[in-house]
Amino acid sequence: MQYLMGLVRRCIEDYDMISPGDRIAVGLSGGKDSISLLCALTGLRKYYPVPYELEAITLDMGVPGMDFSGVRELCSRLEVPYTLIPTRMYQVIFEERKETNPCSLCAKMRRGALNTAALARGCKKVALAHNHNDAVETFLLSLLFEGRISCFQPVTYLDRTGVTQIRPMLYAGEGTALSLTRRYGLPVVHNACPANGDTKRQEVKELTARLEKEYPGLKEKIFRAMQRLPLDHWEPKESRRRPLPEEPEGRRRGDFFRFQDGRS
Repeated sequence: MQYLMGLVRRCIEDYDMISPGDRIAVGLSGGKDSISLLCALTGLRKYYPVPYELEAITLDMGVPGMDFSGVRELCSRLEVPYTLIPTRMYQVIFEERKETNPCSLCAKMRRGALNTAALARGCKKVALAHNHNDAVETFLLSLLFEGRISCFQPVTYLDRTGVTQIRPMLYAGEGTALSLTRRYGLPVVHNACPANGDTKRQEVKELTARLEKEYPGLKEKIFRAMQRLPLDHWEPKESRRRPLPEEPEGRRRGDFFRFQDGRS
C-alpha cells in the first residue's frame, strides 16, 4: 500500500492535483483501480500536508448481476461517505438504442452523471482511476484508429460545469492495483457489462501486452514520450522528472485495515 500511496502522491504533486480544502469525489466503479485509488487517497490523508475531504460515488449502470454491497461496507470501514446512484444506462444503451459500439456513449453518460452527482454533494473535483496502462492504450487508440496524437489529461477543468477531473493513478501500472486488491482481499466488483473484453481498447491492450513481452519497458518508454510531446497539460514539473520506483516483490497477504491503523 505504501508503494501505491507513494506513486499517487508523486502524481498529485507533479500535476498540482489537490489544493487545500478540496472536497474530492472518487468515481468508485468497484473495479480494482478505483478501489485502489480510494484506499490510497484515504491512507494519504494522514500524511499529506494539504488537507482534503473524500466522498465515494458509484453509478449503478443497471447491469444485471453487479453487487456493490462489499464496496459500501469498505467505504463504511474507511469512514468515507458513500453514495450509490441507480441509473438506466444499461437499458438505454443496450435495450432501447441497441448500440453496436456502446463504449463511447456509455463513457459520456457516466462522466455527465458522475460530475452532476459530485456537484450535488459539494465536490468540485472528481478523482478518476485511469492508470499508466490506460494512458498508453488511449494514446495508441487515437494514433492507430484516428490518426492523431491525443490522450486524456492528468488534470482536466470542465468549464461548463466547473468540475476539475484528476487522475492520481497515472503512475501506477495495472498490476499494482491487481496485486494490492488481492493482497488485502478488497471487494472488487465483477464487470458484468456485455461489451467488456470485446472492444478496440481490449485489442490495443492485448497488442501492448505482446509488445511489452518482446520489448520489456516499452510501455514506460511510451508514457515518458507522452510527457515530452505537445499534449495539453501532460508535462510534469521539471524538478520531478525522475524514474518511478519499482514495485517491491514478495509481499505477503495482509489486512488493509490493520495497515490503516499502523499495525501492518
